[in-house]
Amino acid sequence: MKNLFLLLLLSFGLQQAHTQNTFETKSYKNDKPEYKYSAFTTWLSLSNFGKPETNTHHYEIRLAYQATPKDQFGIKFTTWKLFAPLGIDIWDSELLDRDYFFPGRLKETGVGVTYQRKLWKGLFATLEVLPLFTAYLDENEKKIGDGFKLYNSYHLGYHVPLFKKGRFFIEPQLHVNHWPINNNVPAEFKVEEDKWDNFFLIEPNIYFGIKF
Repeated sequence: MKNLFLLLLLSFGLQQAHTQNTFETKSYKNDKPEYKYSAFTTWLSLSNFGKPETNTHHYEIRLAYQATPKDQFGIKFTTWKLFAPLGIDIWDSELLDRDYFFPGRLKETGVGVTYQRKLWKGLFATLEVLPLFTAYLDENEKKIGDGFKLYNSYHLGYHVPLFKKGRFFIEPQLHVNHWPINNNVPAEFKVEEDKWDNFFLIEPNIYFGIKF
């Protein structure tokens, strides 16, 4: 009889512990929802001000799906208008030197794919592959040619959730950008492009996003 009583008591205790654990898990999930989707943009999309000749009219949005706790897949929409070659690093004195500007502008628009892998806590690495269709414009905004560029970027960043539920977030990160394919560049633009490499090292950036 004593053993039966102890067995019933142990069974009751385990049942209560399971109930409490289930309640706490549900409560935790209510406090920290597991959002599967997110949309975010770079600060460059919010900084299209300043002098017209150096305004890149950069607009970008990314939509992502959190497939697993560590793996995220996404689609990226981008457009910009460049006044100088992408290969000029930010520490080069020629970056804003008019002697290295294009004889006009090039407008690029594309839709690409992204893959992000969580490495440790908020630390992540991202690969982006972005095909770009290029329209070359002269100084009077008249179209003088079309081209194609394959623009790849490699990111290392950190995810910082904002507020209690982490629905809003920021992601400071560093990029290495590379464009192995750049076809049909008009001669007057190619003169400037050929002065620089087809990669851009250490681009600092920050993204703002929302989960849903």
